[in-house]
Amino acid sequence: MPALSLLIKPASGNCNLRCRYCFYANEQENRMVASYGMMSGDTMSCIVDKALAYAHKECVFNFQGGEPALAGLDFYRGLVDYVASHPNPKHVKTHYSIQTNGCLLDEEWADFFAKHHFLVGISLDGTKEIHDRYRLDAAGKGTFNRVMAAIRFLEKKGVDYNILTVVTAQSARSGQKLYQFFKKNRFTFQQYIECLDPIGEEPGSQEYSLTPQRLGNFLKSVFDPWYMDMMAGRYVYNRYFENLMMIMAGQWPESCGMQGVCGRQWVIEADGGVYPCDFYALDEWRLGNITKDSFEEMDKRRDKLGFMEWSRRLPENCRLCQWRNLCRGGCRRHREPVTADTSGKNYFCEGYREFFAYAYPRLEEVLRSYSRR
Repeated sequence: MPALSLLIKPASGNCNLRCRYCFYANEQENRMVASYGMMSGDTMSCIVDKALAYAHKECVFNFQGGEPALAGLDFYRGLVDYVASHPNPKHVKTHYSIQTNGCLLDEEWADFFAKHHFLVGISLDGTKEIHDRYRLDAAGKGTFNRVMAAIRFLEKKGVDYNILTVVTAQSARSGQKLYQFFKKNRFTFQQYIECLDPIGEEPGSQEYSLTPQRLGNFLKSVFDPWYMDMMAGRYVYNRYFENLMMIMAGQWPESCGMQGVCGRQWVIEADGGVYPCDFYALDEWRLGNITKDSFEEMDKRRDKLGFMEWSRRLPENCRLCQWRNLCRGGCRRHREPVTADTSGKNYFCEGYREFFAYAYPRLEEVLRSYSRR
């Protein structure tokens, strides 16, 4: 049984930045209550109580937003102290991670993360020019310098961290430049996520919109230097490429958008409301509330809504595609009518197909090379 993984939003969608492409700000605009404020200590304690009772062997507390650092360092101190003092008869092993824009981090935060072994994800879209185009603060100023300073705090304290990059129309044109910038700064753990268009809008209509062609070109441009580094023994973790090789090796990918079916995720808002996915924290998908409902009850609600079952559907042309096993239909969010044609085909299909044809033989080389080591 896999670890119980919770994605918790202690500051709801509240944020100190105003990123122009923010998908969660768009979700807030599409539900009755935009922000659920700050999570109380009692709600966090209830999450811990129920999670440790429900988990089998391991439980991962992941924090995201909005900006989760807005909850304050004392919130997280209270969390780890409560977990440490909480009865744990099943001996569930706990892990912590946080995804942050970095702008509130300082040496005190870094000390805390190091002491309690937090894995920190830092949102950084690339060079100063690329990053500051969309990742602006409330005053409209770029945040690149503050993010880089936060990373140096983490490095100084020996905190494990990775880089999360949102791929936009602009960054898609600069894949190799972006890769070389990350390499120069020793950012060897990388995750790229496709920029989402607003709910209900025709895809590709925004200035920042990522199109299938742009995504295909980006993947190819990042793949080339990654391949050369990997074959030269210079290991660089790219989450997408890593998951492709897991599939090729007959393993189950850890990235939910590559599994062919939505996973049993638990997204918990600041009021305790629970949702099946970060991309679906909307009223119609609310599974219940952690302070009132059990995991079992909310799982039944998930099944009744048919959330996971929908993701198993594949149009006929997908079933016949030579890349079906690698693609598996992709993320549900890219297959909905709001982001794709009504056939249920992944909006980015042509970009993926182009990339697979371009990179597959060399992915096999990398897999063979590292399997021998």
